[in-house]
Amino acid sequence: MIKKIQKAEEEWKKILTPEQYEVMRKKRTERSFSCPWDTAKHKKIGGVYYCAACDLPLFRTEEKYESGSGWPSYLAPISPEHIEEHPDNSLGMQRIEVVCARCGSHLGHVFPDGPPPTGNRYCINSVALKFKPKK
Repeated sequence: MIKKIQKAEEEWKKILTPEQYEVMRKKRTERSFSCPWDTAKHKKIGGVYYCAACDLPLFRTEEKYESGSGWPSYLAPISPEHIEEHPDNSLGMQRIEVVCARCGSHLGHVFPDGPPPTGNRYCINSVALKFKPKK
């Protein structure tokens, strides 16, 4: 089980950029196709995507794929224990929100329209993640 961390909103504002704060703490969504990463380069060197707020490892480059959605997409998290999924009925839609299991930060949503073998598309805001290449 992941040990939870909690911080006051003022602390989060000091840790996160304004855009990260809006996405991760206020549950906003970054603009589609704004991800600054070179996906092909990341896949070639390999590595892990961590929560930008608390540094919990969340996704591997091996699970990343191009969905055409405009946001980074993954087949599955590193461990089911590293994320939490919650119903999200905002904006007149029924979706499943994905949050970091350690700090509760909003990461994105998961949809059941991904490719095999999982059939899932973890559609994650790039500002909610930081990439660390394999050593």
